[in-house]
Amino acid sequence: MATLLRCLLALIVCVCPLGAAAAQGVAGAPTFGWRPRLSRQGSLVLLGVRPSVADSVTRIEGELAGEPLHFEVVGDEFRALGAVPLEAQDSVAARVVIERAGGASDTVIAPLRVRRRRAPRERLHAAPEFVQPPESLSERIRTERELVEEIRRRAHDTPRLWREPFMRPRSSAVTGTFGVVRIFNGVVRSRHLGVDFAGKLGAPVLAANRGVVAYVGDLYFSGTTVFIDHGAGLVTGYLHLSSTLVTPGDTVARGQLIGRVGASGRVTGPHLHWLADYGKLTIDPLDLVNLDFTAPPPLTSSPGLGAKAQAEPQPDN
Repeated sequence: MATLLRCLLALIVCVCPLGAAAAQGVAGAPTFGWRPRLSRQGSLVLLGVRPSVADSVTRIEGELAGEPLHFEVVGDEFRALGAVPLEAQDSVAARVVIERAGGASDTVIAPLRVRRRRAPRERLHAAPEFVQPPESLSERIRTERELVEEIRRRAHDTPRLWREPFMRPRSSAVTGTFGVVRIFNGVVRSRHLGVDFAGKLGAPVLAANRGVVAYVGDLYFSGTTVFIDHGAGLVTGYLHLSSTLVTPGDTVARGQLIGRVGASGRVTGPHLHWLADYGKLTIDPLDLVNLDFTAPPPLTSSPGLGAKAQAEPQPDN
């Protein structure tokens, strides 16, 4: 069974030109692959593993960059989404455990190499109280940050609720891209952790996919906000709204009207800010639209990766 682990480790360790690889020339080795072949900071990755006929895998679990991976059986493969942190440097750590019939298990720890994301700068002007909030608001801002962190964490406890492809919440032009360095009133404050869509006050905002409404309310920086828990670690957020049409606990369908464009919170004018998180990791939300979850990663056997596997010995019964 160490064979399957070495294969999955090789998947995480090496990004080769073919976007796929396998263990060191072991006969009958499982095959695997991933998409996209190059992982940028703040991106989604789709992993695929196909065990050999002789393997008796009962479960595959693990983590990438400290976030759980939720493997599912798709035909004769196991697939999972993972995320690369926006602040990642050369690599991020992955840990995968494969359990087999009889209670045996294998563990691998490996790095996934990362490609830098271009970060242009954007100069904006906002009300001074949103650039440097008064000390009296520090407790509110801290509490709201913890609330959002808990929403993101709980998404790992929710099973995957969506089956259709993700869609954009608005069909209008993108006016702000992911990862841009934001300079408010002449001071660097943050990177833009989402995508902005143009829209007049009251224009419709749609749910990007099926999920459960996790939060509806007013946040200091985000204004009127809706968070949707899609399960399997994924959350989408819809910020700066003028009004909302859902309540916490509602199950929403893909394309359902959930709110309207506004200018609440820290903004320079009416627009929709759309964000996406995989657990605590914020990712480019357009990856949800552009990455085809139904298309399998290219699987192949390509020996010679030199993967390191740590097998956990099991006592004799």
